[in-house]
Amino acid sequence: MAERPQLVVITGMSGAGRSLAGKALEDLGFFVIDNLPASLIAQVVQEADLGGDPRRQRLAVAVDTRGGLSFDALEQVLVTLDRDGVPTTLLFLDADDEVLAKRFEESRRPHPVAAPTLGESIAMERAALEDLRGRADVVVDTSDRTVHDLRRALGELFSGERPHRPLRVAVTSFGFKHGVPRVIDLLFDVRFLPNPYWVPDLRPLTGHDEAVRRYVLAPADTAAFLERAEHLLEFLLPRYAAEGKSYLTIGVGCTGGRHRSVVIAEELGRWLGEQEVEAAVRHRDLDR
Repeated sequence: MAERPQLVVITGMSGAGRSLAGKALEDLGFFVIDNLPASLIAQVVQEADLGGDPRRQRLAVAVDTRGGLSFDALEQVLVTLDRDGVPTTLLFLDADDEVLAKRFEESRRPHPVAAPTLGESIAMERAALEDLRGRADVVVDTSDRTVHDLRRALGELFSGERPHRPLRVAVTSFGFKHGVPRVIDLLFDVRFLPNPYWVPDLRPLTGHDEAVRRYVLAPADTAAFLERAEHLLEFLLPRYAAEGKSYLTIGVGCTGGRHRSVVIAEELGRWLGEQEVEAAVRHRDLDR
């Protein structure tokens, strides 16, 4: 039996970058259809099956509230596609409410959800999509991403032939004072470690500097924490993979996101690489 077409369903909050995601996937060789009602997704896949056009073996469809998006309707379609053996990834794009509001104000476009105020429109849409976000295979937060960042992230996720690969792990360091990233599966708070910020010679440096790295790794508590974190990941990763999870995001937070969290995120990324786990390390607040 011939391979079924690969399908990426793009959805998420209005203003979070669905159109940009569609263009990025188009550049990766996907045949992209925008604003498609959920009820027509199976028909599009069927036509790609029958047509045999190699250019349509990688499909991406964008569905949103303009098409009267219903979680129940889309869930039914996804269950059917899974039963029929169609490799499908549900991609949910999100962003902080303040960021979404600013984008709509700058573009002067009306929000697709009608409400007395823009804030209420965003809140209503978020409530309506809450279950769908929880169902997503991949959630990408575009709050602090440039267009190029988003393209790069989607390229890392979807540049291969099929979406169902061994579990991929993203490790993100951040500062709690700048807010917790919206997209986190596991979170490690390392504020219990000695803070290089209070050492005058180390304050202007970052976790990439060897002096800061040595300072953070020196205490016995650091070694004990890393050992326990690694044991936890040894337990969790194969179980996430067995459940079909393709992507896992680990957050490592300290106060400012420039010293302790950077060092620990790098250590976890290095350890994951030694376990032959595909891992990418990102430092959200390093340059703040």
